Amino acid sequence: GAEGGITSLTAAEFEALLARDQAVQLVDVRRPDEFAAGHINGAQLIDVTASDFLDRAQKSLDAQRPVAVYCRSGMRAAQMLQKAGFRVIYNLDTGYLGWVEYQAGKKR
Repeated sequence: GAEGGITSLTAAEFEALLARDQAVQLVDVRRPDEFAAGHINGAQLIDVTASDFLDRAQKSLDAQRPVAVYCRSGMRAAQMLQKAGFRVIYNLDTGYLGWVEYQAGKKR
């Protein structure tokens, strides 16, 4: 559901969003080591645990365009981006772990 500009999506909904909307900016907010171990194709890394997270997000993302964000499991980054003025934010409700599980399920 939508929570003031943040829409939580299942892995299937998240995948459909990425497939249909070229304007969406895909952001992985996990640590660099987690990103290196695996990430969603086309994602850019902006580490939410870095002290300059919001500064980096505002420099590398367009606040006028939708942002699809995922972390390991939650939505901390989505809430931070919302406070920074990003208006349309999609959050992967299960995080990257749920995404991996979903993708594995499709291959069975």
